[in-house]
Amino acid sequence: MTARERRRRGAAESLGSVVLGFESIVVFLGGLVVYGLNALPDGIESWWGIVGGVVLAILMILIAGMLRHRWAIVLGWVLQLLLALGGFVVGTLLLVALIFGGMYAYATIKGAALDRRNAQAPAPSEPSNGD
Repeated sequence: MTARERRRRGAAESLGSVVLGFESIVVFLGGLVVYGLNALPDGIESWWGIVGGVVLAILMILIAGMLRHRWAIVLGWVLQLLLALGGFVVGTLLLVALIFGGMYAYATIKGAALDRRNAQAPAPSEPSNGD
């Protein structure tokens, strides 16, 4: 039985998934901050901060696994926007959104440029194995 060849991942997919993966950890911790500071408006229980952080973190992990699709990259931008809106609750979440949004922008834009360049490059020849 022969092993199935793994799908080659592009640079945009690889870099974007790394950014979203690490960002999911920070977003989860941001949810704990919202809970700990009791920063939600009156009438909204503070534990919703944890729920929001967990849901956003899980969405980031799920989207990170689907970045080979163009729609998933767009959804990644939507998640960046949702995190930026969290800046209305806790101001430092806006700073987090700016930092990770910048990294996500670099990953998706520069990664796509690298993918286009690699697609135009000639395919490497098979190694001659010393022959």
